Amino acid sequence: MIPTPDLSHLRSEDYKHIYEPAEDTFILLDALEEDAEELRRSKPLVCLEVGSGSGCVSAFAGAILGPSTTLYLTTDINPYACRSTKATGSQNRVPIEPICASLTNPIRTRLRHAVDILLFNPPYVPTETEEADEAQHEANIAGAWAGGQDGMEVTGVLLGQVESLLSEKGRFYLVAVKQNDIKDICDKMLHQHGLKGEVVLQRRAGREHLYVLRFIRQ
Repeated sequence: MIPTPDLSHLRSEDYKHIYEPAEDTFILLDALEEDAEELRRSKPLVCLEVGSGSGCVSAFAGAILGPSTTLYLTTDINPYACRSTKATGSQNRVPIEPICASLTNPIRTRLRHAVDILLFNPPYVPTETEEADEAQHEANIAGAWAGGQDGMEVTGVLLGQVESLLSEKGRFYLVAVKQNDIKDICDKMLHQHGLKGEVVLQRRAGREHLYVLRFIRQ
């Protein structure tokens, strides 16, 4: 069993500004651990996490892959999250390079068909569109959970970028909840972008029914 990354450097004050790892984080870690052998065999060159928050997920990916030539990149709109991600990488000896940006906007062209592992635990909670827009504009902790209509407004933008990012052997892992309409996500990704999706893990966490979806090229 691969241990959860060491986050002892983060304090309660930090979690007023960044998303504290919770059940949605841990289900993504568990899904990655289930695929650990395949991920190692694929010898990924680029791992990109969108919305890194504390940096826990990318640090865990680094623990799975071990010493390697993998480039660990992350993005987050929240500058505090970027600093925390960098610190978490250092704490866990994973060389994470955070970029303060919305989704993949400033790096999408350079990373065209180059990302071997793409990770996204998005703001999936259904809210009013105005609330999601304000959270993204303010670039604060609310941006980690406010997802707009059906919880899909931010996710929907990223889904349109995935095909252009994934390498031939690339894998995209997405956290979602039942309200996001899992079947609709998979159908759209297949028919619009040629990416085959499947549920690799699901569980109940309080009132939420969490899923991890994995997408690959057909």
